[in-house]
Parts: sequence; C-alpha cells; structure tokens
Amino acid sequence: MFTGIIEQTGTLAGLEQRGGVRRITVEAPGIASRLREGDSLGVSGVCLTALDVDPLYFHADLAQETLDKTSLGALAAGSQVNLELPTAAGSPLGGHIVQGHVDGTGTLLALDPVIGRNDPRFDAQTTDWTLKVRVPEPVRRWMVPKGSVAVEGISLTIADFDGESIWIAILPLTYWRTNLHTLAVGAPVNVEGDVVVKLAYQRMLEERGKQLFDLTESWLAANGY
Repeated sequence: MFTGIIEQTGTLAGLEQRGGVRRITVEAPGIASRLREGDSLGVSGVCLTALDVDPLYFHADLAQETLDKTSLGALAAGSQVNLELPTAAGSPLGGHIVQGHVDGTGTLLALDPVIGRNDPRFDAQTTDWTLKVRVPEPVRRWMVPKGSVAVEGISLTIADFDGESIWIAILPLTYWRTNLHTLAVGAPVNVEGDVVVKLAYQRMLEERGKQLFDLTESWLAANGY
C-alpha cells in the first residue's frame, strides 16, 4: 500500500524489450540503495517489483497489461517518474490509500500558474498551479469534488469535476518535487480512484439494484465516508 506522498523523482535511463515484457532501468539515487530484489515500489502510481538493484539504479519489468493501461507505456529515455516506497503498517497516512493499481490513463489538459506569467508578481518557484485532467470514462464514476485521487501516483484533492475532467490545486512543493513540471499538455497521466469511494459506489449499486447514479459528497457524508 502507498499513500501518494512522493519521495523523489527518478530518471528513466533505459528500456529493453525482453520477449513479452519491457524492462526499464530507473536512475534513483536515494531510493535504489534502500531496495532489495523483489521489493515493491510505486513508479508514477504503478506498483512494480524492483529487480537487479544497485545503489544508483533499479530495474522493473512491465507486462503488456501495464504498457496498455498506464502512462509507462509512453515513456522514453530521460523521462521523469515519481517514486514512492510502500507505507509500513502503523505508519501515519500522509495522503490517502493508494493501491498502485492504475484504473486508466487520463490526458493532461492544462497546468497553469494561478498568477499569470505576465503578472509582475509571478514567480515560478513560489506560485501555485491549476491542473486539469480529462478522466477516462470508466473512472469518472469515482471522481467526487473534495475527494481524493491519485494522478501519476500523487495523492491529490479534486477541487471540481464537470463530468469529464477534474481540476486540482497544485502547491509549489508538489509541482517541483514530482514529475508534473516536466509534463506537456496532451501527456497521458495515470489515474487511480480512491478505494474508499469505490467501496461506497459499490455499496450504492447494491442498494439501488445496480442502477447507475451519481456519487455525491452529501451521500458520502451521510453514510459515514
């Protein structure tokens, strides 16, 4: 289990096709030295298994399902990825429960500073940002304003949702500590819905005879979520 609090970014140093899997090499001083062969870690929100670990690098194999369903399939050498080690049992949950099981890839529509770049007060190091992501249709049922979502493995809070896209406020620390500042408009991003919201949605389906409906903040509050 992860919490969506990114520890550092790593750099994709290499990709190699090995039969039905693609092996990636990630340069990650700081985290690589703490890994052992077979350990799990989150790579831009995808739970992977560390292989051939040394103090500077680790490797991981991407199955075809991972290549098809996540943003990792579109990465090129030099890309930045978000890294997080699993949360130990009993540790504080700084973000929300992130499983590392990506539900689908969204599309980055905008990442704009709240203070315009032409404003004399603008400072890229200290301004906050507004992130807009188009969410894939099967994942939209779990998007709830003020609820949690993992984007590229980052635990974030949904500010607004129009039925297709989510808006999220991004603090300067998040912008610069994660790979968000390296992504261009149109980039695919991994999206994982909050598991608590998924459970609530399933409960509502059961209560309403499996008819589709809109999951609302008021229903969540009234039912103890």
